[in-house]
Amino acid sequence: MAKHEFLSPEWISAAKEIQEAYSDKEAEALLEVTMNLTVTDAPFRETKIEAYLDARQGKLAIDLGRLETTDVNVTLDYETCKAVLIDGNGDAALQAFMTGKILVEGDVAKLLAYQTTPPSGMQLEITEQLRNITE
Repeated sequence: MAKHEFLSPEWISAAKEIQEAYSDKEAEALLEVTMNLTVTDAPFRETKIEAYLDARQGKLAIDLGRLETTDVNVTLDYETCKAVLIDGNGDAALQAFMTGKILVEGDVAKLLAYQTTPPSGMQLEITEQLRNITE
């Protein structure tokens, strides 16, 4: 399986293939959240990356662009975003938040609840596959 830099166009394309493979599987009901991400300091790009995370209906989707309405908007640096979304390192998010490296607008309580809610089996599978395509 080819590996790509997190959030690069090639990574997004491979992530969509993974998400599509799970599109017809029934998901477990979990806390749902939508968030727009503004990611700074990506090593492969000089401008910010606009992306979103959609965790509705028990599934996880990550794509470039913005959702029109979200629960929360988060601005964070590339390494923190990767640590949280790919490595599952919640401590990195907390540390970055406490030091001002993450800016949050919107429903902070829902974001924190999502961060502390154990992932479903399907979300764990998808996250593992995303790790497998990430450099």
